[in-house]
Amino acid sequence: MTTSANWISRGEHVITRTYGRYPLVPVRGAGCRLWDADGREYLDFLAGVAVNNLGHCHPQVVAALQQQASTLLHCSNFYHIPQQIELAELLTANSFADRAFFCNSGAEANEAAIKLARKYSLDKHGSDRSGIITALESFHGRTLGAISATGQDKVRTGFAPTVPGFSYVPFGEIDALEAAITPETCAVLLEPVQGEGGVNLPPAGYLKQVRQLCDRHQLLLIFDEVQVGCGRTGHLFAYQHDAIEPDIMTLAKALGGGPPIGAMLSTEEVATSFGPGTHGSTFGGNPLIAAAGIATMKVLLEGHVLDNCVAVGAYLRFRLEQLKKDFPFIRDVRGRGLMLGVELDIEGADIVVRAMQKGLLINCTVGRVLRLVPPLTVSRSEVDQAIDIIEDIFREMSGVTQ
Repeated sequence: MTTSANWISRGEHVITRTYGRYPLVPVRGAGCRLWDADGREYLDFLAGVAVNNLGHCHPQVVAALQQQASTLLHCSNFYHIPQQIELAELLTANSFADRAFFCNSGAEANEAAIKLARKYSLDKHGSDRSGIITALESFHGRTLGAISATGQDKVRTGFAPTVPGFSYVPFGEIDALEAAITPETCAVLLEPVQGEGGVNLPPAGYLKQVRQLCDRHQLLLIFDEVQVGCGRTGHLFAYQHDAIEPDIMTLAKALGGGPPIGAMLSTEEVATSFGPGTHGSTFGGNPLIAAAGIATMKVLLEGHVLDNCVAVGAYLRFRLEQLKKDFPFIRDVRGRGLMLGVELDIEGADIVVRAMQKGLLINCTVGRVLRLVPPLTVSRSEVDQAIDIIEDIFREMSGVTQ
């Protein structure tokens, strides 16, 4: 058996160093558990960064992939793909949207949304109306257009010149957003909950105000639900918490239950601006990945997973709030469903390492926010196990023993 150390050594010679990787080599997963090349078991509260919403290797997703892999792996989007059509039907029947475009990632979905917004504005309002307002601390992907839309300097640094036409305002401040609108603005692009920015929720009523503002100024409203969609917040889509609808929405991460897929959904009116030749993706929505998406959507639509997300998410938040009472360096606990952030007064990177050493996988974003995004199938007993590990770490750091 090849050990973790051996795999890491081999990777150091051939893999581009775009990630600060931890010394962990996962080789097998089931539900909320991962096992590394040395046979060690981990409780996975990162879930592939909110990708494995149904847990690792969900049996219905695996079965769909196996069956499709034995019949047709790929064909061109020059043809009509039944699996892609069925997935689009499921998405549009259960959202605001009328049309779906498929691609391979969240960044690609956001690129498609940016292009569609500008093309629609050109068709409807003429030229010189291409500006898009996004939020500070947002994250929309790593392609050149997506980093241009991202409201974090550190993501854009080193890649100038970025794509022009983007401006950034504080998340949750409606007056700042209104002040940023100019005659050149065509759209507003927001995450309903900011993930990479620190699990930031908008103030109550903010997204509804944004919708009203966009309507008043004839702007498109784009929601990036790459991380928060597909059940992560307890609703199928996060915009449903606010009883409003966007004009365009992007999905990826959890949509395929693990395999890579992205989607851009839009209304019929907006979608008409994309005709043949305006956009495309060789692999987008191919039979294999669309079959995984169908299986994932059907599991989510059964309702049991979403119910579990709400119930166990509330329990996880309760347990985290209990920790906050005992450890003064915890500033805040926030989030929705099973997307929770623990903001600290101290750096969180070492806590992530300690947790991994104790068998728990979590993440730290913006330096001081521990992000917990376990599979939506996680149990209360697994939450208890995770909290016990985190509490042990906090007590060690505080010099407190039980």
